[in-house]
Amino acid sequence: MLSQPGRRAALRTALRAAALPAVAAAAGLTAACGPGRPATASSGPPPGAARPARPAQAAPAAAPRRFAGQPVEIDHGPRDRPRVALTFHGNGDPAIARSVLAAAEKGGARVTVLAIGSWLDAHPELARRILDGGHELGNHTQRHLAINDMPEAEAYAEITGCAQRLKRLTGSIGTWFRPSQTQYATPLVRKLAQRAGYPHVLSYDVDSLDFTSPGAAAVIRTVTGTIRPGSVVSLHFGYADTVDAMPPLLEELARRKLRAVTTTELLTP
Repeated sequence: MLSQPGRRAALRTALRAAALPAVAAAAGLTAACGPGRPATASSGPPPGAARPARPAQAAPAAAPRRFAGQPVEIDHGPRDRPRVALTFHGNGDPAIARSVLAAAEKGGARVTVLAIGSWLDAHPELARRILDGGHELGNHTQRHLAINDMPEAEAYAEITGCAQRLKRLTGSIGTWFRPSQTQYATPLVRKLAQRAGYPHVLSYDVDSLDFTSPGAAAVIRTVTGTIRPGSVVSLHFGYADTVDAMPPLLEELARRKLRAVTTTELLTP
């Protein structure tokens, strides 16, 4: 783990090599909802030279917004501002989820979590934990199945099922909807998301491939090799590699003068 000095040094070396082409392109994988080896719970983020975290404040649950000039499906924000959005698929071991959130907060980052409804059923307290950390909470379907392949009624039930849980837990259906097991939604799924109350579908332009459990150094290389201003990055809870990658990744973003913000902040002038 990165708590050992040698491990952190190795990850910093990986950061310096991040100018190499991203392994994501070579892998040819586009759906960041793929299977990966389940991780064991991490003991939490390591100490480091990250920026001090802002105090966590209880945040009201936000509702979806329509952004004028943006398409129905958004995969990146403006390229002329030094901001990026780190987005997380909300699933997996809650201890690892808490460790990722703590690492983000220690590094001064605010993230967007797209939660799976069945995960919220099992761990309802995490909805409040996410919002209390100043992060965004959104909808990643109820069961995390291949939504683009579903008939209309089933796909709509997947969207509204998660939306109802979010509404019950937070008072809002969530800030964003992201389809499951795909990078981009079909026209039908986009239409169904709008019917459920989401003006936009949230995609991404950087796939971290952390769900393949490639090791923290590989996650860092993949993200830093392709990220640029306005990028939306796909990451996951539930993988120890992601916890280990967060502190050096945020340090590298800060070195490049890129600020990790929520997706709403990314798109707000």
